[in-house]
Amino acid sequence: MTHHEHTHHAPEPQARTPWYRTWTGLAGLGAAALAAVYLSLFHVDHVLDALPLLVLLLCPLMHLFMHGGHGHGGHGGNGDADRPNKRGTP
Repeated sequence: MTHHEHTHHAPEPQARTPWYRTWTGLAGLGAAALAAVYLSLFHVDHVLDALPLLVLLLCPLMHLFMHGGHGHGGHGGNGDADRPNKRGTP
């Protein structure tokens, strides 16, 4: 037997299923869709009255959820500290 036959590798971790592809996520999306249809058919006036508030609420929600894609390390200015200036001196 060779060395490769005796080595045991740990199984690779499986990727997590996105929340919207789980049964709970699908049920939540279905409930949200039904609520949107109900509100758009029977409570249009209430939705239109709340629209300015909903737009304002989107600002902090977008800030919370959309800043997850880039790291917040190195808040030291515009990032030019590591590059030399135009004359070639650091």
